[in-house]
Amino acid sequence: MTVQGERIVDVAARPSGQCLDLGNVAILPGFVNAHTHLEFSDCAAPLGVAGMPLPAWLRMVIAARRDAGENAAVAIARGLDESVRTGTTAIGEIATGGWTDQSLAEAPVDLLAYFELRGLLAERVPERLAEAERVASRARRARPPHAWRAGLSPHAPYSVHPELLVGLVRMAHAHDLPVAMHLAESREEIELLATGSGPFRTFLEELGVWDATAFAHGTRPLEYLQVLGAAPRALVVHGNYLSDEELEYLAIHAERMTTVYCPRTHAYFGHARHPLPRLLALGASVALGTDSRASNPDLGVLAEMRHVARRFPEIAPADVLRLGTLAGAQALACDADTGSLQPGKLANLAIVELPSHEAADPHELVFDAELPVVATYCRGKPITDGNS
Repeated sequence: MTVQGERIVDVAARPSGQCLDLGNVAILPGFVNAHTHLEFSDCAAPLGVAGMPLPAWLRMVIAARRDAGENAAVAIARGLDESVRTGTTAIGEIATGGWTDQSLAEAPVDLLAYFELRGLLAERVPERLAEAERVASRARRARPPHAWRAGLSPHAPYSVHPELLVGLVRMAHAHDLPVAMHLAESREEIELLATGSGPFRTFLEELGVWDATAFAHGTRPLEYLQVLGAAPRALVVHGNYLSDEELEYLAIHAERMTTVYCPRTHAYFGHARHPLPRLLALGASVALGTDSRASNPDLGVLAEMRHVARRFPEIAPADVLRLGTLAGAQALACDADTGSLQPGKLANLAIVELPSHEAADPHELVFDAELPVVATYCRGKPITDGNS
């Protein structure tokens, strides 16, 4: 491979000029983590216990956020360091506290920051829409060449009033901003939408934010998908419990809507088997995310791909690699510059150590081993611990 400056100029093995021998490695496109919460990167282990209900886990998340205080910025920096050490060169981050204009601009990866917005009570809708307008203004102040990009993240059906969701999607359309929303994540969420009751209602009542007007009887994730479908681009995060009709809707709108599967977080909560094969068979857009260290042991996208390869042997290894690279880049609308090894694209690379044996399919050498990422290049330069 030949790199000049920031970009790839040739992918063939034609040594000329200054050469760098990386040894027995796979040179892969830099990984794309389409869904993170880096504010929890100081968690030494996932919160709670494996298999616990989502509302119970969210109680622990709220407590962790309260205890973090001003340390959120430190956790984010730690998460960025871990991300680049494990081969990630582009991130879709759910941004809350801890991010400043400086830290956004200085992120060592291509960053799309979806600013999280919550507001289940109807009376909070105007305030939250005004907050979103400030996000749009903040994004317009970002300047190239390494400008971060902004999006809006109406958090989830259990934390965003339907009127707020509609308003945020309209605003996203007006300002050409992408959106990301957690949807169909748990059985408890599906129960809340369908009946307005269950563990999530108890949780919301405890927080003092229950609003019965937010949940019409018999609501389905499909209604939320239909609203999100009006955005310029949308991430449907998790999608663990989508019906066939909802999967088909995502396939029809694959050009603008992507389901982000978070494999090891999904496994941590013991969810039913993810509809990943069905989504791919239908032609839906799917990318991978790590979620956060609050539900995952680390932030390695390679580890997520290896999990998928083991869990879904019917999916071709080349397609598994695509989920963590080009599909993620397409989801974050940065595929013109990254996600694959092509002349003209940025030299965003993940260098993975390989075992000494051979295999008919080289993907097996990457996915069947547990060998690490040994180097990460972003825009043609090696990056280590967040520094180039």
